[in-house]
Amino acid sequence: MLDPERFITPRARAIDASGIRRVFDLAATLEDPINLSIGQPDFDVPESVKEAAIRAIQDGFNRYTVTQGAAPLRDKVARSIAAQFPGWGEVPSADKAPFGTLITSGVSGALVLAMLVCVGPGDEVIIPDPYFVMYKHLVTLAGAKPVYVDTYPDFQLTAERIEPYITPRTRMVLFNSPSNPTGVVASDAVCRSVAEICRERNILLLSDEIYDEFWYDREGVASRCPSPASYSSDMLLLRGFSKTYGMTGWRLGYATGPRRIIEEMTKLQQYSFVCAPSMVQLAGVAALNEDVSAHVGDYRRKRDLVIERLAGTFELTPPGGAFYAFPKVPPALGLTATQFVERAVAASVLVIPGSVFSRSDTHFRLSYACDDRTLERGLDTLIGLARI
Repeated sequence: MLDPERFITPRARAIDASGIRRVFDLAATLEDPINLSIGQPDFDVPESVKEAAIRAIQDGFNRYTVTQGAAPLRDKVARSIAAQFPGWGEVPSADKAPFGTLITSGVSGALVLAMLVCVGPGDEVIIPDPYFVMYKHLVTLAGAKPVYVDTYPDFQLTAERIEPYITPRTRMVLFNSPSNPTGVVASDAVCRSVAEICRERNILLLSDEIYDEFWYDREGVASRCPSPASYSSDMLLLRGFSKTYGMTGWRLGYATGPRRIIEEMTKLQQYSFVCAPSMVQLAGVAALNEDVSAHVGDYRRKRDLVIERLAGTFELTPPGGAFYAFPKVPPALGLTATQFVERAVAASVLVIPGSVFSRSDTHFRLSYACDDRTLERGLDTLIGLARI
């Protein structure tokens, strides 16, 4: 009889199941849960984007695209990046740009490809703590070692915090702003300093900017979220469509950066994901024409509500973007974040313990990507639990 355990590799055993998925599974067992755990927008895909996908299907655009992505989307992405970051050079088309562009199966797909191409056994990857759950496991999958930089209490991954952890084995710095799980946005000064230290020390900077449109402290509608890409093109920039356009299930993202690295990521995509979904790529062209400012404004209002309601009960570093807050469990309760979350779940409120995102278990993540009634009910319950 076959022994399945014999075939599970040490690589696979080193990766834990996501704590977020465990909460999702628990949600399925509760009646009318107050779900503040989910990391996806509560608005639907714009109608013009749906129509573009339907039209692509009806027009027969259902076969593989070239591995690097359909030309209309690649060109639009490349021109958008060049317009936002003039230092990246002029772009008549993606193929003639000074940087490479690859359309991927979500930003998650781009992260997988970047890790497998750029790091390997013996390498070290600097990761901010707290971190997006996928980061440490992808580093492990690539055979490298995650090196954690404590960013508490302001959650800024500064060059000063990074510098002591740089060794001859440091290969990459993972940068995430706006952040999941904290919602904190890196300041422009931090973006500049991180770009500079990576360039000076010959370290690849990977900036995960999946939440780039969800920035709430902008000055004027035309201003853009701070990014290290404003100060360096010698880096990988990853962005996507899941959060901005509600397209989480459509699996569409992109990577831009040094052409030689993008070429290797493209080669690896040929033997793994093959290409991003074809009809979704044409829908992505339509998505980039959409104005999402109304959704951003709605989430800004919800962000303000979270800050206002939690003040005086929870210590909270104000989130400047994404749609998360990362409150600290009041020390007077004498509870870890996991224990507090267990109490919250018993009261039918689903939030995520900080230990899922961190080596510390002092905070918890809540998502305000939900309707107002759900958010109000959840905040009322959490505040009540903190005052017991």
